[in-house]
Amino acid sequence: MLQLHYWPTPNGHKITLLLEEVAEQGHPLDYIIKPLDIGAGAQFDPAFLKTSPNNKMPAIIDPEPADGGAPLSVFESGAILLYLAEKTGLCLPTDPRGRIKTLQWVFWQMGGLGPMTGQYGHFGVYAPERIAYAIDRYSRETARLLWVLDRHLAECEFINDDAYSIADMACYPWINPYEKLQTDLGTLPNLQRWHQAIAARPSTQRAYALGRGVNPSTGAPLGEEERKQLFGQGAH
Repeated sequence: MLQLHYWPTPNGHKITLLLEEVAEQGHPLDYIIKPLDIGAGAQFDPAFLKTSPNNKMPAIIDPEPADGGAPLSVFESGAILLYLAEKTGLCLPTDPRGRIKTLQWVFWQMGGLGPMTGQYGHFGVYAPERIAYAIDRYSRETARLLWVLDRHLAECEFINDDAYSIADMACYPWINPYEKLQTDLGTLPNLQRWHQAIAARPSTQRAYALGRGVNPSTGAPLGEEERKQLFGQGAH
């Protein structure tokens, strides 16, 4: 059975979105969630570091890889999406043009939308002091990236035309992930339409229900120990 080391964060949601969607499409992967309480420092456990050397979740261990060899571990959410899409043959086009169109938007999220929105959230919600320059810098870049996606979605139902794919699953959790920092999607009508359509999917609703089951306090203010575990890491 596939093991998913998970906590309900935007990057964690990406993987449950895919696992629940492939089940919806008739190709369920038996999996078990291994809760990884990042606020309690579980990501630094030596056993977990063997799976995810960057001490971040999500990560998976597949006991039945396609090559028939030993169990295979994968870390980094984008790599996991690609791995599971290829394993199931779903949510990633096989034709060269469709495949690269999907993957370029996955990488766009990994390199841009996720990190910039994350920094906006850090300085706007979690930082112990308000740094105006940082908030302005990351809010502007987040807004620009949302505009890029809105402009793209003016021409297609989903990020890869009419096919719901791992590109959508990568981006969706990073749209308004912070309750205290909500962007008015009414100013981005194509993005709003896309976001509402994905939110209504049964697979999305199941995925987010899993997150609430794992951590019912998601969204609550962080305690001092949680801040230390999440933001206090240095080189050693």
